[in-house]
Amino acid sequence: MSHFQILFCTLNSHKVDMSNLLGGQIGLNDFIFAHKKGRPKEVEIVKSEDALGLTITDNGAGYAFIKRIKSGSVIDRIPHIQIGDHIEKLDGINVVGKRHYEVARMLKDIPTGSTFTIRLVEPMKSGFQGIAPRKGTAGSKPGKQGYGSGKETLRFKANGNAAIEDEHDDATQSGIDAINSLLDSFMGINDSELATQIWELGNNKINSMDFAEAIDASDLEAFGFTDDFIIELWGAITDARHGRFKR
Repeated sequence: MSHFQILFCTLNSHKVDMSNLLGGQIGLNDFIFAHKKGRPKEVEIVKSEDALGLTITDNGAGYAFIKRIKSGSVIDRIPHIQIGDHIEKLDGINVVGKRHYEVARMLKDIPTGSTFTIRLVEPMKSGFQGIAPRKGTAGSKPGKQGYGSGKETLRFKANGNAAIEDEHDDATQSGIDAINSLLDSFMGINDSELATQIWELGNNKINSMDFAEAIDASDLEAFGFTDDFIIELWGAITDARHGRFKR
């Protein structure tokens, strides 16, 4: 009997496309593609610059992945490291089970000029399974969608329950996208749920001081956001509120 381990799943694409990485939510009409675990590889890296040029994401199940590699960066110059690689160990320390921002912080804390070893697991280049809802059921009316409007999301809760939620309105989604871009630029992480949490903390605040206090009083305080970064986040929130982002 053959068996394999699934490394990650993508939505609506059989490619190693980390922007479609399956996390905690599934659209009602989505296709799911499972990518098998490929070969492990260890790469020794000299951190010759402060920033390695990695953007890291995770699937919410303890696997952190390389989402983007900045052109011309330290990592970009290493051909063995690819988008979609799972980060398994850093200098022998197992990082499976850690969130992407924890892995990003560990990489950031490595002193510039030092050498470290990263152990990666790449996805197999072929071999995936597609799982898709049936287009309809017997007796259903032509043209009728059996799985909702396509504008709803099935979100899995921490307690194991699931609920169907409407999509965010344009202002909210614009704000969340802008916050996620800031997280990517400043911290090298990409997390829509984290961006949503930041948006929700700031959306009902009237000034940046109240927003900063809300951050400090939440579990986000552990990130140690600088005052300048909080101002950037606040700017994204207020711009989205006033419709200054074009979607």
